[in-house]
Amino acid sequence: MAHRTVLKIEGVSKVEGDKVWFRSFNFYLHQNEVTAIQCEHVVGKVLFHILTGQESGTGRIVFFDEDEFFPAAWNRYSYRVGVVFHEEGIYERLTPYEYLKFHQRLYDKKADIDELLHKVNLFGKKSYRIKNLSFSERKRLSFAKAFVHKPDLVILEEPDQNIDLESKVILRRMINELKDEGGATLILTSNMESAVIMTNEVYRLNENGLKKMDVQEQEEMETENDREESEISSQVQVERIPAKVKEKIILFDPTEIDYVESVDGTVQLHVKGEAFPCTITLQQLSERLEPFGFFRCHRSYIVNLQKVREVMTWTKNSYSLILDDLHKSNIPLSKGKLQDLKSVLRM
Repeated sequence: MAHRTVLKIEGVSKVEGDKVWFRSFNFYLHQNEVTAIQCEHVVGKVLFHILTGQESGTGRIVFFDEDEFFPAAWNRYSYRVGVVFHEEGIYERLTPYEYLKFHQRLYDKKADIDELLHKVNLFGKKSYRIKNLSFSERKRLSFAKAFVHKPDLVILEEPDQNIDLESKVILRRMINELKDEGGATLILTSNMESAVIMTNEVYRLNENGLKKMDVQEQEEMETENDREESEISSQVQVERIPAKVKEKIILFDPTEIDYVESVDGTVQLHVKGEAFPCTITLQQLSERLEPFGFFRCHRSYIVNLQKVREVMTWTKNSYSLILDDLHKSNIPLSKGKLQDLKSVLRM
């Protein structure tokens, strides 16, 4: 049975002067789904503000398959949506119980406040002033506020940033409960690890638009690898490079990788400013990535030549490659590799 669409984003983009926040993209979220969009923090904030009616953008946003769309859609249907802001404004003089009761009345919904406080493990502090709660406890109170009116959709901005493990477990439990009850959750996060831990449905949003990431459970990945090995021929074109995050595997398109680094025997894939551990050896990666324009520039580094902006000479025998990536990374170039690089680049 097809699940009802709770959020449609069609042809939405945001450009201000010469600044392209993100190009036009389409996105659909349905009942019983948990989806994360990973992007730079400021990009996520812009999208969050557009979704909640605080900023304008081009395109069409539709809530709950209704005809009326953005911005009127938010004004009309916000009572069915729970939101958690990255920087939540909380009335510090209230107690957690008073705070949730206040929001319950705003939505004119009946809810068991004590039960909700138990869910976020704040029942024992229901009479404390909010100003006396820790950062993670305040964040859990924000989660409770988002669920107090039994929403059909929850939108979370950087929900697990800087919170403790207990709060992360509680957040995942609440998201899964909403999913089981027919609700949906959209997570906006700047951290890819956070995204894949919370769901397998992960997208990346940047100035080029929206792209779905290939995320699998580790068991699925191992089964697929076994099947591929039994069917594999002598000619293989590698299209995905695996990285492990907790018990999940992210499959990266080689063109997404900025460079590969080996540190103390651990291989790391560097993608959009984040590092992801990879179980493949540097030598194996060098062989697999070479057809995609990668170059072994140092015994501990493989670089995507499409990302190289400048070859820097420090001394007669010291060189490095400056990348056009998020951090303008400086990658060492071995003296013995300089002529090979010139040959590859036809310099």
